[in-house]
Amino acid sequence: MIGIIDYGAGNLFSVENALTHLSIPAEVVHDPKKLASYSGLLLPGVGAYGDAMARLSERGLAEETKRLALAGKPLMGICLGMQLLFEGSEEFGSNAGLALIPGRVVKIQAPGCKIPHMGWNDLAVEHPCALAGEECSGAFVYFVHSFRVDCPDEYVSLSTQYGERIPALVYKDRIFGAQFHPEKSGEIGLSMLARFAALCENKGERA
Repeated sequence: MIGIIDYGAGNLFSVENALTHLSIPAEVVHDPKKLASYSGLLLPGVGAYGDAMARLSERGLAEETKRLALAGKPLMGICLGMQLLFEGSEEFGSNAGLALIPGRVVKIQAPGCKIPHMGWNDLAVEHPCALAGEECSGAFVYFVHSFRVDCPDEYVSLSTQYGERIPALVYKDRIFGAQFHPEKSGEIGLSMLARFAALCENKGERA
């Protein structure tokens, strides 16, 4: 069973519907005391970084999510949820994040390109990981965002180009983050969600 973390700022129902389509057991959870009972956690999100972190913290979800992820429970962030995995963001000032992966969130610098970055872009494989391999090269996935992650290359599995290089899928141990929306990205996105579910089932397998 996968827990979809509800902190009042997520596209959680589209993620839940995608998992249902894949016959993957999942449920929405907002009680931090219940997070430990799930085999893996999904952290979706849309909206402002600072507000999202405030809501996570107020509900006790930030501390418990971080504790469980550091203990080895699989965690996947989607869109804003992916950005929250990092140390902080420059969106509307300086905001601290979960600090599970080194790096910060910065505004996209893409002269001549419309911001937000919205639509389908193709992927390049930089470092295959448990969720993505060479089959992702050239595949198109769906993005909606104005900020991107700036992090060491070793944590970038997939990237895309939109006026500049943008990390599209990041990972560290059993922690993953997709800047795009896998639940809205057709078969390639659904395959990543399925791989994440498989990783949750195989607790002894390392990413």
